[in-house]
Amino acid sequence: MARPFIVAVDGPAGAGKSTASRALAARLAFAMVDTGAIYRAVALAASRAGMAYDDDAALEVLLPGLALRFAPPTAPGEGQRVLLGDEDVSAAIRTPPMSLGASAVSARPVVRAGLLELQRRLALAPEHLGAVLEGRDIGTVVFPDADAKFFLTASPEERARRRHAELAARGDPTSYAEVLADQLRRDKADSERAIAPLRPAEDALVLDSSGLSLEGVVQRLVGLVEARLAARAGGRA
Repeated sequence: MARPFIVAVDGPAGAGKSTASRALAARLAFAMVDTGAIYRAVALAASRAGMAYDDDAALEVLLPGLALRFAPPTAPGEGQRVLLGDEDVSAAIRTPPMSLGASAVSARPVVRAGLLELQRRLALAPEHLGAVLEGRDIGTVVFPDADAKFFLTASPEERARRRHAELAARGDPTSYAEVLADQLRRDKADSERAIAPLRPAEDALVLDSSGLSLEGVVQRLVGLVEARLAARAGGRA
């Protein structure tokens, strides 16, 4: 039996990869594995426990007991929920401090190693036809043999505008200038870290979403994945 078809969607914060990945997974009836949410949940748990994000010994103890799972939305139009134990932390992990915290913990080798197997296990569950994973090193580290790889990007200003609009819609008073500054710091940290730096895989399709609608991005991704699914099916015929 063939393994699930794996789609890797990488890119910087605010490039639209989370929204596009969710839409892509829904369109294809694939599972969705939000790896960024996983790192955010680690940052939240570490923060609540009073741990420094660079305390490798403490993080190594924290990870095995991290009861993290994804759950379906409770209402139409909502995204999948992120649960720590029985607590829905979907909103708590999406704040600017947790964005920076996610970058910090994701730079720790002990965290990346500890979560690698979890990410692969979630994607390769045998009941899945396929899985979409979005993050920053899916196509380069987590699934270097992914069946389709995409790297979504956009200008820093456009990405900050999108993020600011998202926060404002939730009533967050963070200014556009603050969002842009935080994003630039995160981009620098993600790109310059020694372990799994943010970069496109050599065989990834790089797509700049600055001038594209969400539907335009999703249609392009769906078309490419469906072509590869058809080719794989033909190869087994």
